[in-house]
Amino acid sequence: MFGARYLFVAPVVACLVGGAATPVAAETLYQALAKAYSANPDLNAARASTRATDENVPLARSGSRPRVSAGADIGATSTRTETTAGVATRSTTTPGGVDLTISQPLFRGFRTKNATKAAEAGVLASREALRNTEQNVLLDAVTAYADVLRDGAIAGLRARNVEFLNEQVRAASDRFTVGEGTRTDVAQAEARRSGAISDLSVARASVNTSRAVYRQVIGEDPRGLAPAKTAEHLLPRTLDAALSAGLSDHPAIVSSLHSVDAAAFDVKEIEGELLPTIDLEGTLSRRYEPSATVRTTDSASIVGRLTVPIYQGGGVSARVRQAKETLGQRKIEVDAAREQVRAAVVAGWGGLKSAIAQIEAAQASVDAAQLALEGVIEEQRVGQRTTLDVLDAQAELLNARISLVSAQRERVVASFNLLAAVGKLSAAQLGLQVSVYQPEHHYKQVRDKWFGLRTPDGR
Repeated sequence: MFGARYLFVAPVVACLVGGAATPVAAETLYQALAKAYSANPDLNAARASTRATDENVPLARSGSRPRVSAGADIGATSTRTETTAGVATRSTTTPGGVDLTISQPLFRGFRTKNATKAAEAGVLASREALRNTEQNVLLDAVTAYADVLRDGAIAGLRARNVEFLNEQVRAASDRFTVGEGTRTDVAQAEARRSGAISDLSVARASVNTSRAVYRQVIGEDPRGLAPAKTAEHLLPRTLDAALSAGLSDHPAIVSSLHSVDAAAFDVKEIEGELLPTIDLEGTLSRRYEPSATVRTTDSASIVGRLTVPIYQGGGVSARVRQAKETLGQRKIEVDAAREQVRAAVVAGWGGLKSAIAQIEAAQASVDAAQLALEGVIEEQRVGQRTTLDVLDAQAELLNARISLVSAQRERVVASFNLLAAVGKLSAAQLGLQVSVYQPEHHYKQVRDKWFGLRTPDGR
């Protein structure tokens, strides 16, 4: 499809910040991605959000389960009675009691059923949102990795350029001393060296910035990064195949579709509030000293209750209309997600092809600029070229090499960006050496729980 996979290899891969020695075992891109997959806080937060969404299912299912409550009370009553004969009596009691009430919903207008289906659709939507977050985090990690390589390589190139210009300043000064050159040659070389030193400072600052972003995304400072391969072997062979894959499997689209299902069931759940409800309620109670002449009273009752809603002030109707508008919004969001994915796939495909063409052009420029510099230097030695010609040829070679490094970086990032656009950038797809997170495990652990305050992991 795109030809051979290039390695992201700079002519000089050297990070000049801090002067740390490169470890013997270089860290690969996939090792860095594995660290980001395991430790990135944004991804871990998204996993926690998915686990919280799982609890919506047992919360919805609780609507059909019994409610059990117990109560107790105690008090004091003092009574004074005086007859017509003038005889007065006084009595004091301490009435109290205990009771147990069980209420079992029998029919709730299908609200429990629809609420459960809405919650299950929400769980599926949250899983796809988690998959999308995983894609974004891995893509950020690829970008951070490639940026460190690029910026380190550019810093290395600029450092070599400073060394080259130091030599040109020395050579120009020597020629001026023996009368073979002019002060202008020396000044031109020194001016170029000053500019190169400034550019090197900027390049080193860029290295520091890219290293900081790397730590933010991956969780550790970069140390001895290995060249990065592209992800072209995982991509569809044609643009049409890429579009088909993206439109059918991208997590943003799938999540939107599940959100439509959840919104549809939300409408039905609210409409259920307009239907009758049937509850069965049983009560057991014992009263102590209910009167001065009774010591205890035991009672038991069971009641079936039918409630028919007639008018609720228009609140339920407003919520139904609101839910229907939300459903319409979710359907529109599906179309928006499809268009976003389509645009991302087309842009990613074009970006990757462009990066490949840029690499070929930049490599040709490097080869030509290298030959030109060598020729200019030889011509300068026999007096056919000036110091300025050498400096210009060196600048062209430096720019060509930087362009090559940047194009290599673009190809790596573009390939993973396209992989994300088709919805296939994941730890499992990349074969990362990690324990792949399975959101289904937590869902199965909590779906049928009737009680318990501890989360499945013991918190």
